[in-house]
Amino acid sequence: MRILIVEDEFTSRKLLTALLTDFGECDTAVDGVECVDAFRVALSEGRPYDLVCMDIMMPNKDGHQALKEIRSIEQEMGVQPSSEAKVIMVTALNDPKTVVKAYYKGGAAAYLPKPIEVESLHAILRDLALID
Repeated sequence: MRILIVEDEFTSRKLLTALLTDFGECDTAVDGVECVDAFRVALSEGRPYDLVCMDIMMPNKDGHQALKEIRSIEQEMGVQPSSEAKVIMVTALNDPKTVVKAYYKGGAAAYLPKPIEVESLHAILRDLALID
């Protein structure tokens, strides 16, 4: 599994990398701009990401905007909806409007509140059929 971790906070980025490295190859990005660039390159090289774990609140381009652009890139490149990258939005913002925006407007597969709990992350990965 190829994983892209998008997080501007160094500690959270390192934690997610440590938690996910057993499940696949992890790349990181520090903001939405790097995320979209890395996603586009991976897809054009025929090595798309299976999973994107992305913070919502980031500088330069937030997670909502980056997710919107990821879905647009997938559509442009002919990726079928069933083959789209699974996106988990990770955030300290635990308010209903943020969750609704991530799920229904952006096409996120799941939402993981901070502080990140290992069992919650593993449960989401199982629900998305990314791990056994």
